[in-house]
Amino acid sequence: MEKSVDELEKDQRELIHVLHDVQEEFGYIPAQAISQISKQLKISESEIFGVLTFYKAFSLKPRGEHLITICVGTACHVRGAPMILDEFERKLGIKAGETSEDNQFTLETVNCVGACALGPIAIADGEYHGQLKTRKVDKIIDKLMSTKRNGSD
Repeated sequence: MEKSVDELEKDQRELIHVLHDVQEEFGYIPAQAISQISKQLKISESEIFGVLTFYKAFSLKPRGEHLITICVGTACHVRGAPMILDEFERKLGIKAGETSEDNQFTLETVNCVGACALGPIAIADGEYHGQLKTRKVDKIIDKLMSTKRNGSD
């Protein structure tokens, strides 16, 4: 009994790593991957789905080549995050949680990125842009459009 419990715990501990690997490969977690992971790690699909929906880092649908995340936590909110989000939505022609038709951009929000002193803050392909003003949104988008996500031009 103890051995099978140890094996189950090992499988469950591997879930996050496996999900990260799948997302790295596909840019999101495809439905067929959930089924394969379930069989491989002996974890129910509903448990995997629970993890996927709990962690904002995972996506169940394809994301754009460039990911823009806007912090809408309390500190960022009172410093103007709603205006920043509105400007990104207007410039990109999408709402938070959507991907542009050309698959270039995905716009997301998070409740906190832990950089409250820098608020409002946007993260564009992993690069933090703090104390953001709406006039800087165009520059961020232009920079993303001139680069590939893997860092090459």
